[in-house]
Parts: sequence; structure tokens; C-alpha cells
Amino acid sequence: VQLVESGGGSVQTGGSARLSCTTSGYTGGRHCMAWFRQAPGKEREGVASIRTGYPYTSDYADSVKGRFTISKANGENTLSLQMNSLKPEDSGMYYCAAGFLHPGYDWLNMDEYNSWGQGTQVTVS
Repeated sequence: VQLVESGGGSVQTGGSARLSCTTSGYTGGRHCMAWFRQAPGKEREGVASIRTGYPYTSDYADSVKGRFTISKANGENTLSLQMNSLKPEDSGMYYCAAGFLHPGYDWLNMDEYNSWGQGTQVTVS
């Protein structure tokens, strides 16, 4: 699976941004996709995830609940992350990740994902 992120940039505090991750090369089976981010000097952390299948199920880090929304239209090959009310602490490199869904899936565990994008920078000031 190939993943390509886009949509990053510089945003003012309180503003909004929308990240996209275009996917290709999927095979059959249920998948999980997620956004992670990494600020300079900090560990990569999970932001949000979504599990395909009906209905789609999503998870969010406490720090972004109510402000960020992860989405993927059924049958579409683009994962999105709508980010509102942005804060300086939201700054970092944002990565799209994909993996195969299985029992016991832990969305915060980076080892769950076998495909990663190259990242897109988000700077909030």
C-alpha cells in the first residue's frame, strides 16, 4: 500500500486545516488507517484512527477530541483529517499509516501499521 499525504502548511492559532492521504495498492480485507504526528524532540504519537467496514469506527487522542475529525468515504481512496481550533501544540509532522485490521487491534501501537506516508508538516503559530 502506498500512502501520500498533502495539505500541511502554516496556520494561525485557532484556525483550521485539512490533511489528505491518498492510498493505492490495497488488497482485500478489512483495514485500519490512522494519523500520527511527531513534534521535534518528541516521540511520534497517535492522533486518530479509523477502521473500515460497516460501520466505520474511529478513535481519537484525548488532546484532539472535539477538534479533529478523521474520515474516509466508503469506496474512496482518500483518508482525511479535518483539524479545527488548532493550537501551537498541534504543530508537527503528520503521518498517514495503514494496516490490516485484526482482533486485538491497538490503534496507538505503531507496529500495527505496515505502510507509512512520507509526512506533511503542520505549523501552528
